[in-house]
Amino acid sequence: MQVLSKMSPVPVTCLEYVHPWTQSCTVATAELMIVGVQYCLRIYAAVYALSLIMRGRIPTGPELVKTLRGWLQSTAFLTTNAFSYSIFMCTLRRLMGSFNFYTASYVPAFMAALVSIMVERSSRRALLALYVSNVATETLWNILQSRGFVRSLPYGEVAIFGLSTSVLMYCYRLNRQKNYRDSMFDVVRFAIGESEVMKPEPVTNAAPVADEPSSSSTTRTRKPKLPLPFIQSILQAYLQLTGRLKAMGKHKLCRHRYGCLYDTLSSGARMFSIGLGIQVVMKAVLQMRKFINRPALLRQTFLNKDIARLGLFLGGFTSIYKMSSCLLRHFTDSDSPLFAFPSGLLASAAFAFYSDNTIALYIMWKTLQITYNWGIEQGYLPRVPGFTVMLYAASTALLFHAATIEPENLRPSYWKFLHSISGGRICIMDRSGFDVYGLNTSGQIQSMMKLCKTDAVLQGQLS
Repeated sequence: MQVLSKMSPVPVTCLEYVHPWTQSCTVATAELMIVGVQYCLRIYAAVYALSLIMRGRIPTGPELVKTLRGWLQSTAFLTTNAFSYSIFMCTLRRLMGSFNFYTASYVPAFMAALVSIMVERSSRRALLALYVSNVATETLWNILQSRGFVRSLPYGEVAIFGLSTSVLMYCYRLNRQKNYRDSMFDVVRFAIGESEVMKPEPVTNAAPVADEPSSSSTTRTRKPKLPLPFIQSILQAYLQLTGRLKAMGKHKLCRHRYGCLYDTLSSGARMFSIGLGIQVVMKAVLQMRKFINRPALLRQTFLNKDIARLGLFLGGFTSIYKMSSCLLRHFTDSDSPLFAFPSGLLASAAFAFYSDNTIALYIMWKTLQITYNWGIEQGYLPRVPGFTVMLYAASTALLFHAATIEPENLRPSYWKFLHSISGGRICIMDRSGFDVYGLNTSGQIQSMMKLCKTDAVLQGQLS
């Protein structure tokens, strides 16, 4: 079959391609709007309810009103993105008389995203742009790889994570979070602590640990009354061990309270426990029904080594970063924000335990966002008006293009999202006319149908 140029027109109508289930463009748009509203209301109800719960207190009346307005506004934003996509596709076809490779999806999706993002609150636009850019980066890489322009590198996601984290830790050590508040710095502070932030003057060594009650004296004075002598001896051994670790030396420029080894091991153990706890809770919640029906799965699930992967990543990253930072201070007898680069690169090796493209790309885009904003504040970079809006529109358009023309290059979770918000209509759009571009569009759609419901079921839902 002859492969046409990307600008070559494809003589298909919007009835054949965009909405084969109805002859009316208006009816198709109305159906997408109704389905989209129902889906978006459910999605954002959970999002905004969770935000209220995370505050840890009973919300006030004004907070509830603000949350309700945000819920409805976000629903309007996402619904607009869904049904205006259909409007622009039909309108462009009527104006141009046909579709081509770019007007089949990318151009109308860009216009729809540009309109819809203006409906959302300005405070949420950067977060939305960051999310879709994350998914679009992976999609663009898959597209280039499918054409043979690039190839995946072993542990490429670890390299991306390491470089991005090193820059992020450099910003953290310079204490830029005071001038530019970002939730990512809160995550870093929770994992690493304030001891790795550069201060105008180094904090002097804390009072000698010998002045503090030793493990043995603590045991003698408090005399914990435990029912089993075995438990009491374990506790005493633990207190003695931690006491010795705390008493070990540290460099004069190290800002943690106790010895370097104790700080490294305690921080790593804390983060490992948190990671392991998250995995255990998620497994218990998501597979509760399976555990009830098949109790034997409990042993198989919770004794599997994969359940410790997140803990090994978090604990390993924290321990390696803190230990390497301390060693650099000991060897150089100085402290520098540049220590963040070797420490960050070494610590990123722990990401191999829990390597994930989504996490690596999210850290990369967050680091780019923080660096860009800092460059603007310092006068090194120009402020581009509407950059966030254009980034969102371009990224969303790429995702819609991939879902329409070459869906195998799209992240499966995003395909399922588009399937849900369209009520399954994305699966029954007739794309056979675009096979002339040589991308096997129809064949890719058939393989992606495994992620959705069958075509017959969808037709039954729409009838």
